[in-house]
Amino acid sequence: MERESFKNLIARGPILGDGGTGTALVSSGIPILSTLDALNLSAPEAVRDVHKRFLAAGARFIETNTFGANRFKLGDHGYGRMVFKINALGVRIAREAGSELVGGSVGPLGVRLVPYGRVKADEAREAFMEQMAALAEAGADLLFIETQTDVEEAEQAVLAARAVCSLPVVVSFAFTRDDRTLLGDTIETVAARLASLEIDAVGVNCSEGPAQVLRLTTAMRSVLPDVPSVAMPNGGQPRRLGGRLIYQATPEYMASYARRFRDAGVSIIGGCCGTLPEHIQAMGAALAAPQGASPLQRINVIGAADELPEESGTALSPGSPGTEFARSLAGEDPTFVVEMNPPRSFSASRLVAGAETVARAGAHAVSIADSPMAKMRMSPWAACHLIQQEASVATVLHFPTRGRNLLRIQGDLLAAYALGIRNIFVCMGDPTSIGDYPQAADHADVTPSGLIGLVKQGLNSGQDRLGASIGDATRFVVGCAVDLAAADLDREVRILHRKIVAGADFAYSQPLFSALPVKRFRDRYEDRFGELHLPVLCGLLPTISSRHAEFLHNEVPGIKIPDEILKRMAAAGSRSEEEGLEIAAETGREVLFLAAGAYVMPPFGRYHLAAELIERLDVSLTQPGLASARPGRRPQGSQTP
Repeated sequence: MERESFKNLIARGPILGDGGTGTALVSSGIPILSTLDALNLSAPEAVRDVHKRFLAAGARFIETNTFGANRFKLGDHGYGRMVFKINALGVRIAREAGSELVGGSVGPLGVRLVPYGRVKADEAREAFMEQMAALAEAGADLLFIETQTDVEEAEQAVLAARAVCSLPVVVSFAFTRDDRTLLGDTIETVAARLASLEIDAVGVNCSEGPAQVLRLTTAMRSVLPDVPSVAMPNGGQPRRLGGRLIYQATPEYMASYARRFRDAGVSIIGGCCGTLPEHIQAMGAALAAPQGASPLQRINVIGAADELPEESGTALSPGSPGTEFARSLAGEDPTFVVEMNPPRSFSASRLVAGAETVARAGAHAVSIADSPMAKMRMSPWAACHLIQQEASVATVLHFPTRGRNLLRIQGDLLAAYALGIRNIFVCMGDPTSIGDYPQAADHADVTPSGLIGLVKQGLNSGQDRLGASIGDATRFVVGCAVDLAAADLDREVRILHRKIVAGADFAYSQPLFSALPVKRFRDRYEDRFGELHLPVLCGLLPTISSRHAEFLHNEVPGIKIPDEILKRMAAAGSRSEEEGLEIAAETGREVLFLAAGAYVMPPFGRYHLAAELIERLDVSLTQPGLASARPGRRPQGSQTP
């Protein structure tokens, strides 16, 4: 296809692409191989069938199954001499499936360029030229350089394309949760670097889901208004289940964003990981509808980097860090903990200010996450230490087992204790594959229940894992995670019981929007193991808009919001933040009759919402008889210090 013909094609309106070829192949029963590109050789009929399914769903063009078909990635798996054949077969299979418009998929090389790696720019360009020449010679209509994370590498890819053919070139980048590439570039930096290159369309694919891709695509269009744009998001944020990544965005949700992409002027719309033919079919139907603003478009786009303005206030003195929180867990009144994320820089002033704000409202502790969503942030140990030193607020340190061996686990725990950290929350941690550094170590020597036992029965007894003395015993208070609304409730009950036997002192749950999961879980647990004495702090997350609620429901693993709540948020209009706060307060009033307290998760660092929620719950809980009606307290004589 000539570049001018491509320009005229997309000028007539957005064209719909396909979805996640790899996801569709795996969902159809193909085992996860070392490289899916090799299926062009071993199972061409399976690849052809996936292409046909996307075309039947309404896709107007197909990307070839050649995302990783370059000399570096193929060479790692023994196919280094088959670059031409695998790419040529990719084009042929797409054409045989019936696609009139075939995009040659070209992903990252899988290596780092100088100075971050050892591959020189000319070596990268040569590798791209080899793959692109094969795609062009086999009859691809355009080259789709996608999921790029390094601007320098993308530049070499474009130069390679222009050196071997005159086909239209599309360039698409992937971004982390912080709206930056893996190497830290912003959308504006990326767009500015691409402005001088001969490209025919530019945009965003993969990334964290449709909400982020819309925000980033809009930002890119503001820098490159004359270059057609591309939006092909993942089906939400992935959730690891049974060793697989599960994407939970529904076809209807993806369809709603297809309309937004169209109305925002996007020229090429499709999907990436987690998007199946049913998603593409729904998106196609949405694009066929008359253009116009949908109700959700009237809501401002939520920024991922929204931050709390700096505040000042008199620091409280809740006593020795950790001990006040432990006493609260053992008491009759509800315990309130607020989750906070460490900053992305070395400055913790806003974090300390937020801790002071929620403590004044009645929070007994703040819980500091460790690299949430596997994103690079300040060490949570430092964040906990600074909050305790500068604000005199008790902290709970998130301590994931993932990425730590036994040697490091024990050393890190002793270091945390030396810094005055007494409360820890043990969890598995987010997989590095979905974060800033997907190649980082991701193993785990111990399970959460095993780590709880190591702390409570080992370090708290003055011994390490091998039984050697560590001198004085530690006095950690240890928490664990529980999914009260788990799909497999019996399994979750067994896992929690295992953690309790290991010595867990408390538990946090995922965000709840109804008390029903709490009641069901307690009943199931007590039917199996007797009364549940473990203090459970139920998650509460105030939604700030209808769009935010839809995002959580469709894109965030482990969160499901009842339809009636989604309808209430949609009807709230300009009162959406207040409505979300009231919904969280209503849920809190219900769950606190069944739990020991609340684990408040303020959205986007809006700590004033957490403070307001705690104050509303505190006022409502002054009614007589509440404490005696609430279960979930440690009996007298418990090991909790």
